[in-house]
Amino acid sequence: MQVVRIRLRRRYAAGGRTGYRRGVRAYVGLGANLGDREATVRQAIELLGSSPDVVVVGVSTLRETEPWGPVSQPPYLNGALALETDLGPRALLELLLDVERQLGRRRAGERWGPRTIDLDLLLYDELSVDEPGLTLPHPRLHERRFALEPLVELAPAATVPGRGPVSELLATLERRGGSGPSGTVSRSPHHRAG
Repeated sequence: MQVVRIRLRRRYAAGGRTGYRRGVRAYVGLGANLGDREATVRQAIELLGSSPDVVVVGVSTLRETEPWGPVSQPPYLNGALALETDLGPRALLELLLDVERQLGRRRAGERWGPRTIDLDLLLYDELSVDEPGLTLPHPRLHERRFALEPLVELAPAATVPGRGPVSELLATLERRGGSGPSGTVSRSPHHRAG
């Protein structure tokens, strides 16, 4: 298993900011399995941190994970970010999609296929949203060990609306011996975010 630690610099105050914003706390899943995965994840964090409406306040450990799904593909690096933001959930999602595009992500192709970067909005405060193109919390978060474990690392007391605390959701998956929707076991305790 490959483990990568990324340290926040100067409280990750991109653009010279030195304090945290008083916005909403949001959590984003990170995943990449094409190209220089670590460099791409670092670029995604830099791009998000450079937004005037986002402050990256935490980055989980990145772990190499086995992919799941119908497509043969290389392993992923997965992790999560904690953000403080003044953006609404739709605007934050648009920012995530824009960062993906900047880093070469193309959404054409098979679902759960390989990708240069995958940024998933997992939680936005304790908000529940179900509208076209935006579902919060992430609809499969509670089933995905690869997303729950980095989230527990950042915020063990965080709650998934309608499901419960992330630490309890992860414990339930571990008791069941499951690793996510595919039922495959990875070399690390995670699978790709996606």
